[in-house]
Amino acid sequence: MAFNHNDLTIDNNLADYEAYYHDYEALDMLAEPQPEPIQGLPAPDILTPSDRYQELFEAVQSARIFADSKTFADCAPKIEPEMILYRYFIQREREDFNLLAFVLENFDLPKINDSRYVADPAKSMGEHIDSLWPVLTRKPEKHSEFSSLLPLPEPYVVPGGRFGETYYWDSYFSMLGFAAGGQTDLLRQMADNFAWMIDTYGHIPNGNRTYYLSRSQPPVFALMVELFEKDGVSQAQRYLRQLKREYDFWMDGTESLTPGEAWRHVVMMPDGSVLNRYWDDRDTPRDESWIEDVETARNSARPSSEVYRDLRAGAASGWDFSSRWLSEAGRLESIQTTSIVPIDLNAFLYKLETTIARLSARKNDRATAELFQQKAVRRREAVDAWLWDAQAELYRDYNWREREKGAFSAAGVTPLYVGMASLEQAAATAAAVRSHLLAPGGVLTTVEETGEQWDKPNGWAPMQWMAIKGFNNYGEELLAKEIAARWLQVTGATYHRHHKMVEKYNVAGRAPVLAGGGEYPLQDGFGWTNGVTRRLLAMYPDAAPKR
Repeated sequence: MAFNHNDLTIDNNLADYEAYYHDYEALDMLAEPQPEPIQGLPAPDILTPSDRYQELFEAVQSARIFADSKTFADCAPKIEPEMILYRYFIQREREDFNLLAFVLENFDLPKINDSRYVADPAKSMGEHIDSLWPVLTRKPEKHSEFSSLLPLPEPYVVPGGRFGETYYWDSYFSMLGFAAGGQTDLLRQMADNFAWMIDTYGHIPNGNRTYYLSRSQPPVFALMVELFEKDGVSQAQRYLRQLKREYDFWMDGTESLTPGEAWRHVVMMPDGSVLNRYWDDRDTPRDESWIEDVETARNSARPSSEVYRDLRAGAASGWDFSSRWLSEAGRLESIQTTSIVPIDLNAFLYKLETTIARLSARKNDRATAELFQQKAVRRREAVDAWLWDAQAELYRDYNWREREKGAFSAAGVTPLYVGMASLEQAAATAAAVRSHLLAPGGVLTTVEETGEQWDKPNGWAPMQWMAIKGFNNYGEELLAKEIAARWLQVTGATYHRHHKMVEKYNVAGRAPVLAGGGEYPLQDGFGWTNGVTRRLLAMYPDAAPKR
């Protein structure tokens, strides 16, 4: 039986595989057009915890033995999983069976925040950030054979808190801080890890866990490569092969589509142009948020597989979760991520296309350079046709199933960040940000207040950075500096009060208030906040917060 875990297609002996995975659902409930996908099948050699432990996994998550569903997904077995399952099937029939005791006997719990790091209140925020990188760096080591953690060849930086693995798009914003601090070795090591994942898995997964392999995250590898050129690290061209392979992953299935159809990450618009959406190759509850997903699906009248797919695609977006993906604000069960053509994703893919074109030209491969330059031009034209609202003069997402535009959000600055906006579009975007998103602590994520963490009143480091750099790219320096100053003040005030950096910030008010919302408590650390803030301190030293 031939199996390709990158596109989850199977040749021959499908019946044998179905017999082994008795819970496989062959029908795609999303009513996607041709080609019809076969979904939900893991690679035989890379099983997620829910694949591996089946009924035991479901029992542990359903019983809420751990407050965080991710805890059990990250546990490492002390013995072979087959033996643990055998023990479970035998012992669970006993009257005195205790599920928690069974888990503790058979699994090692993940280590979180075991660095013994204590912040020094006397340090400036910049000094604190520089001292955190070694704390957040993990060395390559021999992992448990059946752990969900995927080993990487080079040292890597994790965000912190519950996130003990490296994450794709988080890492790019952390790398901004490495560059600001002159840590070129760490820059190269991180990029080499992502290139290795492309070579090994055919794409960069959401993070280096088996349960993240079925999806990616915003494709920012081209931006990582660009950091090499701008920050004195040579040999950026050596990643050209991986850039092309990542592009193939995102564009898989394009040739089979007709207008109005979608396949995996690609959507053919009614006029025949091709844009992209977020996607996950599975349609089951996420291992790391299993009980939360089950409960969300229960609240929906839609087939559970549809809800699971859209929740997973929302996680692939990095915006998990936001009113951007909801048909009804405040109701997560109305999530429809796979129906949305997002402005930021298509801007990142435009950057990938132009980067491949530029590096190919540098290698005198004119045919490839011209091909990808044409692809970039066609994408920009499609974005202008479908994602630019000429009447309101701002970028929006587009619902390709309902054929309607979405609300304005901070994602609308991404075209400026990658240089695909016109001068007129940039000026209009600046005016829209000032009118709708500019807050005392920086740029709001959306104008909707839903309780989801990627909505008002929260602001996130990646969106501040892309807005600041994007506006600088188009001559809106005053707005860029204003956003930077506001962000540095809110991060600085929180640091001086709590002596830590956190994952996200409440930016709606002038007094520092810790952010909330989402599926888990506010996390300390924190990788991308550190990276962006460190870079901004170098860019705007006069805006550095005072005690």
